Amino acid sequence: MKFELKTEKENYSKSFSHFFGIVFSLTLIIILCDVSLKLGIISRNHDIEYNCRLLSVEKSKPHFKVLARLSNLKSKPQIWEFCKEVIK
Repeated sequence: MKFELKTEKENYSKSFSHFFGIVFSLTLIIILCDVSLKLGIISRNHDIEYNCRLLSVEKSKPHFKVLARLSNLKSKPQIWEFCKEVIK
């Protein structure tokens, strides 16, 4: 018969490595979520600026609709004022 004894040293090292693995994973998830939120904001701002430039060249209804959806503005004069501020 063979007896094996587990020492506490092995248990502590496994628990520490498990703990640091969990902390590393959570940190990585938080960083990736923050990056994705920031990229969404950058993308939205780029879309607004691009559509305002298109609107200044070609005054068409689809551009107003896209800008109304992106900026939560409803009337054309509000969208014009908003685009004037963005293009400055």
